Amino acid sequence: MLLKLDHVQKQYKDFRLDCSFQVEEGCVTGVIGANGAGKSTAFKAILGLIKTDGGRIEILGKDQKEVTAHDKESIGVVLAENTFNSMLTAGDAIKVMRAMYHRFDKGRFLNKCEQYGIPLKKQIKDFSTGMKAKFKLLVAMSYGARLLILDEPTVGLDSVTREELLDEMREFMEQEGRAILISSHISSDLEGLCDDLYFIQGGSILFHEDTDVILSDYATLKVDVEQYQKLDKSHIMYQQRRPFGYELLTREKQFYKDNYPGIVMEKGTIDSLMAMAAKGEAL
Repeated sequence: MLLKLDHVQKQYKDFRLDCSFQVEEGCVTGVIGANGAGKSTAFKAILGLIKTDGGRIEILGKDQKEVTAHDKESIGVVLAENTFNSMLTAGDAIKVMRAMYHRFDKGRFLNKCEQYGIPLKKQIKDFSTGMKAKFKLLVAMSYGARLLILDEPTVGLDSVTREELLDEMREFMEQEGRAILISSHISSDLEGLCDDLYFIQGGSILFHEDTDVILSDYATLKVDVEQYQKLDKSHIMYQQRRPFGYELLTREKQFYKDNYPGIVMEKGTIDSLMAMAAKGEAL
């Protein structure tokens, strides 16, 4: 296991984080949730950017407090804010990275910059949004990290640029012993990349599920009042009242397909799961 959070807590004036999750070696783990749900707070706690009020964080098999500078060379990070001074160039960044990381691969970094059209002499502040996103991810992947921690790495990007970044993440995972923790609002990114997902709301983890299970076994049922009254609700997770009757989320799609053949059923997606968990009534 490369990362584990055990009831990590942080109290603000009007928000409280209290969450637990883990990232296994060889897995891409996603954290999903609305803005303000606690994703960035949890990531900042992992990285030691905020002081927590309780709980335990383990990174690379060690207590967070025991992680050394050498250990940190095995962690790559992409946050919303720039990690480099925006007045620097990509060429300047190479000098910084060579000084900070013993395993910095200058050759690979230069090749990737050429591949994605990242100029070495242009100041970072003058990069386009897509160029900045590529640059940050390439830096995080340039020194042989085992664990990538990516907070909304594809936000605000066009579909072509997003797919290029996702391809880089997939390439990263081709080597054994690695893992990625990623948050994103873009469900298609997560569906095509993540092995498992944690849903966070109000600072707490509501549920954890394998992505394949969500896509294969989950479904949204749409029923009128009469159908709702006759329905076996033992496999319903969330429900929401609608003008036509009820919208229901289940993890047992096949049960309802076999026993209620006339029911309106939509394939489970990350978006439908998030919407029902955020606004629906838990059963």
